[in-house]
Amino acid sequence: MAEATQATGDKKVRPIVPFLKLGDRPHLVGKKCGRCGAVYIGNRVACSKCGTPGEFTEIALSTKGSLWVYSIVYQSAPGIPTPYVAAIVDLPEGVSVRCNIVDVEPDPAKIPFGMSVEMVTRKVREDKQGNDVIAFFFRPANGS
Repeated sequence: MAEATQATGDKKVRPIVPFLKLGDRPHLVGKKCGRCGAVYIGNRVACSKCGTPGEFTEIALSTKGSLWVYSIVYQSAPGIPTPYVAAIVDLPEGVSVRCNIVDVEPDPAKIPFGMSVEMVTRKVREDKQGNDVIAFFFRPANGS
Protein backbone atom coordinates (compact mmCIF):
# COMPACT_ATOMS: atom_id res chain seq x y z
CA MET A 1 0.00 0.00 0.00
CA ALA A 2 1.47 3.35 -1.03
CA GLU A 3 1.52 6.01 1.64
CA ALA A 4 0.56 9.59 0.91
CA THR A 5 3.37 12.11 0.91
CA GLN A 6 3.20 15.87 1.01
CA ALA A 7 5.91 18.21 -0.26
CA THR A 8 7.35 20.88 2.05
CA GLY A 9 10.11 22.69 0.20
CA ASP A 10 12.76 20.22 -1.00
CA LYS A 11 11.64 17.49 1.41
CA LYS A 12 8.50 15.44 1.52
CA VAL A 13 6.67 14.41 4.65
CA ARG A 14 4.64 11.27 5.13
CA PRO A 15 2.42 10.08 7.94
CA ILE A 16 3.58 7.10 9.96
CA VAL A 17 0.09 5.52 9.74
CA PRO A 18 -2.54 5.80 6.98
CA PHE A 19 -5.21 7.19 9.33
CA LEU A 20 -3.09 10.30 10.11
CA LYS A 21 -3.81 13.15 7.71
CA LEU A 22 -1.24 15.94 7.52
CA GLY A 23 -1.64 19.49 6.26
CA ASP A 24 -2.66 22.78 7.85
CA ARG A 25 -4.69 20.96 10.50
CA PRO A 26 -3.32 17.47 11.11
CA HIS A 27 -5.94 15.03 12.34
CA LEU A 28 -6.84 11.36 12.51
CA VAL A 29 -9.56 9.90 10.31
CA GLY A 30 -12.06 7.23 11.15
CA LYS A 31 -14.60 5.15 9.28
CA LYS A 32 -18.27 5.69 10.19
CA CYS A 33 -20.87 3.00 9.56
CA GLY A 34 -23.60 4.28 7.25
CA ARG A 35 -26.25 2.22 9.01
CA CYS A 36 -25.68 2.54 12.77
CA GLY A 37 -23.09 5.36 13.01
CA ALA A 38 -20.40 3.36 14.82
CA VAL A 39 -16.92 4.81 14.26
CA TYR A 40 -13.67 2.87 13.83
CA ILE A 41 -10.03 3.58 13.12
CA GLY A 42 -8.57 1.66 10.19
CA ASN A 43 -10.17 -0.24 7.36
CA ARG A 44 -13.18 -2.48 7.97
CA VAL A 45 -14.98 -5.10 5.92
CA ALA A 46 -18.13 -4.92 8.06
CA CYS A 47 -19.42 -3.07 11.09
CA SER A 48 -18.83 -5.07 14.27
CA LYS A 49 -21.79 -3.36 15.93
CA CYS A 50 -24.57 -3.96 13.38
CA GLY A 51 -22.91 -6.35 10.89
CA THR A 52 -23.48 -4.17 7.82
CA PRO A 53 -20.80 -4.84 5.19
CA GLY A 54 -18.91 -2.07 3.42
CA GLU A 55 -21.04 1.03 4.09
CA PHE A 56 -18.37 3.30 5.63
CA THR A 57 -17.69 7.00 5.25
CA GLU A 58 -14.37 8.60 6.16
CA ILE A 59 -14.72 11.26 8.87
CA ALA A 60 -12.25 13.59 10.59
CA LEU A 61 -11.78 12.71 14.25
CA SER A 62 -11.40 15.21 17.05
CA THR A 63 -7.90 16.34 17.99
CA LYS A 64 -8.94 16.48 21.66
CA GLY A 65 -9.77 13.59 23.94
CA SER A 66 -9.35 12.21 27.42
CA LEU A 67 -6.75 9.88 28.87
CA TRP A 68 -8.31 6.47 29.56
CA VAL A 69 -5.31 4.41 30.69
CA TYR A 70 -1.53 4.57 30.50
CA SER A 71 1.68 2.82 31.41
CA ILE A 72 5.09 4.32 32.02
CA VAL A 73 7.57 2.28 30.00
CA TYR A 74 11.07 1.94 31.48
CA GLN A 75 12.47 -0.78 29.20
CA SER A 76 12.11 -0.83 25.44
CA ALA A 77 13.79 -1.93 22.25
CA PRO A 78 17.33 -0.65 21.63
CA GLY A 79 17.36 2.93 20.37
CA ILE A 80 14.01 3.91 21.90
CA PRO A 81 14.54 6.41 24.72
CA THR A 82 12.86 5.61 28.04
CA PRO A 83 10.93 6.35 30.11
CA TYR A 84 7.90 7.21 27.98
CA VAL A 85 4.16 7.16 28.53
CA ALA A 86 2.19 4.67 26.40
CA ALA A 87 -1.55 5.34 26.57
CA ILE A 88 -5.04 4.86 25.26
CA VAL A 89 -6.96 8.06 24.59
CA ASP A 90 -10.74 8.17 24.17
CA LEU A 91 -12.03 10.51 21.46
CA PRO A 92 -15.53 12.07 21.50
CA GLU A 93 -16.56 10.08 18.43
CA GLY A 94 -16.51 6.90 20.51
CA VAL A 95 -13.17 5.49 19.39
CA SER A 96 -10.02 4.89 21.39
CA VAL A 97 -6.53 5.35 20.00
CA ARG A 98 -3.22 3.92 21.17
CA CYS A 99 -0.57 6.60 21.41
CA ASN A 100 2.23 8.08 23.46
CA ILE A 101 1.67 11.00 25.81
CA VAL A 102 4.34 13.70 25.45
CA ASP A 103 5.22 16.95 27.20
CA VAL A 104 4.47 15.51 30.63
CA GLU A 105 6.79 14.18 33.31
CA PRO A 106 6.50 10.36 33.47
CA ASP A 107 5.26 10.46 37.06
CA PRO A 108 1.87 8.98 38.04
CA ALA A 109 1.22 11.98 40.30
CA LYS A 110 1.35 14.24 37.19
CA ILE A 111 -0.78 12.08 34.88
CA PRO A 112 -4.37 11.81 36.17
CA PHE A 113 -6.78 9.39 34.48
CA GLY A 114 -9.42 11.36 32.57
CA MET A 115 -6.97 14.19 31.88
CA SER A 116 -7.89 16.29 28.82
CA VAL A 117 -5.37 15.81 26.03
CA GLU A 118 -4.79 17.23 22.55
CA MET A 119 -3.11 15.74 19.51
CA VAL A 120 0.24 17.00 18.22
CA THR A 121 2.47 15.77 15.40
CA ARG A 122 6.23 15.50 15.28
CA LYS A 123 8.93 14.19 13.01
CA VAL A 124 10.14 10.84 14.33
CA ARG A 125 12.66 9.86 11.67
CA GLU A 126 13.59 9.99 7.99
CA ASP A 127 12.74 7.16 5.61
CA LYS A 128 15.18 5.61 3.09
CA GLN A 129 14.26 8.26 0.51
CA GLY A 130 15.01 11.12 2.93
CA ASN A 131 11.35 12.00 3.57
CA ASP A 132 10.35 13.14 7.04
CA VAL A 133 8.13 10.59 8.79
CA ILE A 134 5.51 12.28 10.97
CA ALA A 135 3.80 10.59 13.93
CA PHE A 136 0.98 11.72 16.19
CA PHE A 137 1.07 12.01 19.95
CA PHE A 138 -1.19 13.45 22.61
CA ARG A 139 -0.17 15.93 25.30
CA PRO A 140 -1.99 17.54 28.22
CA ALA A 141 -4.47 20.08 26.84
CA ASN A 142 -4.16 23.70 27.87
CA GLY A 143 -5.53 24.05 31.37
CA SER A 144 -4.94 20.39 32.33
